Amino acid sequence: MKGLNKVTLIGNLGKDPEVQVLEGNVPVAKFSLATTESHRNKNGEMITDTDWHSIVLWRGLAELAQKYLHKGSYIYIEGKLKTRHYEDKDGLKKYVTEIIGEQLIMLDKAIDNG
Repeated sequence: MKGLNKVTLIGNLGKDPEVQVLEGNVPVAKFSLATTESHRNKNGEMITDTDWHSIVLWRGLAELAQKYLHKGSYIYIEGKLKTRHYEDKDGLKKYVTEIIGEQLIMLDKAIDNG
């Protein structure tokens, strides 16, 4: 049976994308994305919860991010979850879960300079 690994988020960049060019001239962009939900608690007070997500974009999407995205940009991102691991300086195994972006739509309103 096949599985499904699909993530859809709408949120704001927490920082400017960090772009590196890897071997073979392959660009990769990384940034954090904040998603926020609001609800009222039992006393009627508005509560806001923010979650932070690590986003990774490759090739053309990385170039698009470098050119057009910045801290605070409002975006729609669609992709898949990927968990990787590494050993830290003390030899302990660390895990990182990232969202590998496959589709990106910029949702910021266009600025009218006219």
